Amino acid sequence: MNKKIFTYKKSGVDINAADKFVKFISSVSSRKKGKKKFSNIGGFGSISDIPTKIKQPKIVACTDGVGTKIEIANTLNKYDTIGIDLVAMSVNDLIVQGARPLLFLDYISINKIDSKKLKLIITGIIQGCKQAECELVGGETAEMPGTYEKGKFDIAGFAVGIVGKSKILKKKKIKPNDIILAIPSSGLHSNGYSLVRYLINKKKINIKKNRFLKKELLEPTKIYVQEVLKLIDKNLIRGCANITGGGLADNIKRIIPEHFSAEIDLDKIKITEIFRWLKKNNISDKEMLKTFNCGVGFCLIVNPKNLKKVSKFFTKKYKPYIIGKISKGKNKVKLNGAINWI
Repeated sequence: MNKKIFTYKKSGVDINAADKFVKFISSVSSRKKGKKKFSNIGGFGSISDIPTKIKQPKIVACTDGVGTKIEIANTLNKYDTIGIDLVAMSVNDLIVQGARPLLFLDYISINKIDSKKLKLIITGIIQGCKQAECELVGGETAEMPGTYEKGKFDIAGFAVGIVGKSKILKKKKIKPNDIILAIPSSGLHSNGYSLVRYLINKKKINIKKNRFLKKELLEPTKIYVQEVLKLIDKNLIRGCANITGGGLADNIKRIIPEHFSAEIDLDKIKITEIFRWLKKNNISDKEMLKTFNCGVGFCLIVNPKNLKKVSKFFTKKYKPYIIGKISKGKNKVKLNGAINWI
């Protein structure tokens, strides 16, 4: 063989390996009982049904990634949960509009096809789609030698949902004296990991040998789709917010109408161990609240009379509790009191 012949494989891109991976995705994502789906993984595009019972349907679309949580997965060589995070970051945004997730696509870029690693990531994505009751209809895997270092990769997700016009959660539905409910997070979700990694590096913590951090740092993001959509169907909530980057205040204010204020009592927030651990490492309250969800993964705004009805839709672990109320005012968010970190 002439060694001077140039090929795509010699440049670092193995199309055959990519094709085998696509066949794997197609096989695992199609293992569903019942009616055959239209998804065409491996084709140029995917076709999906639009529900026919929705009046005046509106399409809602979201995209997101999981940030530097990927680097924790690389350090621990554990990739079976970040796919769940990827789905969660988009579908938890969709439901804030009142939308039901219909389909999901992923984008994976990597220095070199690693079938074992990619299969674990995809398995997590499929699990996330199952929890969100939506379908993985396709995606893209890009082998990019020279762009990423050896073993490095990035992932992004794209979700599309649908909502009837009358079911859209608009700001005008929120009224004075409505209560603000916190739904617990499953941990850090996918925010603040650059600060977490900076802290770990500065303190020279070996997370491979730290059982607590090893578990907490890759705990997958809670997907709130099933519970929240049931509440929307029953007209039990007036607004909701996914608590992601920017923390509680920055995300709540995005749904508060003009001339209204969300008064939040910080001392009512139920802190879990991972946030206590972070706080002990010389991080200010302001920084904690801006960077992390601090135990509140999602917020609901409801009429006080519906509190008991709302609570019935959640398991004990994720039971919502009151952290504030809506009042008239110029400041969209008022943080009162202080978090009890003990």
